[in-house]
Amino acid sequence: MTSNNASIEIRDLYKIFGKSPEKYVDAVRNGLSKTELGKTHGHILGLNKINISMPAGKVQVVMGLSGSGKSTLIRHINRLIEPTSGSIMIDGRDVLGMSELELREFRRNHTAMVFQRFGLLPHRSVIDNVTFGLEVRGVEAAKSRDIGMRWIERVGLAGFEQRYPDELSGGMQQRVGLARALSNNASILLMDEAYSALDPLIRTDMQTMLLDLQTELKKTIVFITHDLDEALRLGDQIVILRDGSIIQQGNSQDILLRPADDY
Repeated sequence: MTSNNASIEIRDLYKIFGKSPEKYVDAVRNGLSKTELGKTHGHILGLNKINISMPAGKVQVVMGLSGSGKSTLIRHINRLIEPTSGSIMIDGRDVLGMSELELREFRRNHTAMVFQRFGLLPHRSVIDNVTFGLEVRGVEAAKSRDIGMRWIERVGLAGFEQRYPDELSGGMQQRVGLARALSNNASILLMDEAYSALDPLIRTDMQTMLLDLQTELKKTIVFITHDLDEALRLGDQIVILRDGSIIQQGNSQDILLRPADDY
């Protein structure tokens, strides 16, 4: 798997939450509704027949309201959630066929996550947060410090490397989270509502920074949002989810000019 570019192919992905989800996949395939599945069978339909091709080096936005299944979907890519049925291929490698060991290696070296609530370790300084992943991978201290400092500078936090998360604003904390994700040199960046806790001006700044970095780094980025403006600004491709199903996918032109329905 190349270090900087990875395509993601999601095929016929279903996720049903409950005691015996496998029992209901066929029924859902044959049209059993989310409501019916919940009412009659006590299971929750998380994802329903998801098919997405995410090209390498592009920003794929997944958009939807709360409860649409977007966070469930992003957690399938690094298998934090196991699907009930379907396949996820990354650069031709089947993520679902990976052993525990391969999966750990894949999560550690090929994917990085940026969360809405920053996910920083409060007792570690900025530089120690940024180099945490490198430390876990056993990279030598001086080298990980060099890498960490480079990314701290790139996200505009030079001079703050010895500060602690609680001394930083929300926007700065999110920059630390981004620097940490980038320092791992993962080919896939998973961003789950990364900017939705930030106020609008800082949010716009962070979007600009991400677009600038992306011009140069060309990562495969999966970006989850419920904000249409953000989706249109960042996404090379956009998928719109509702109740666990894809309502529409395409580029921003398609979504704006040819909406699939009122939603």
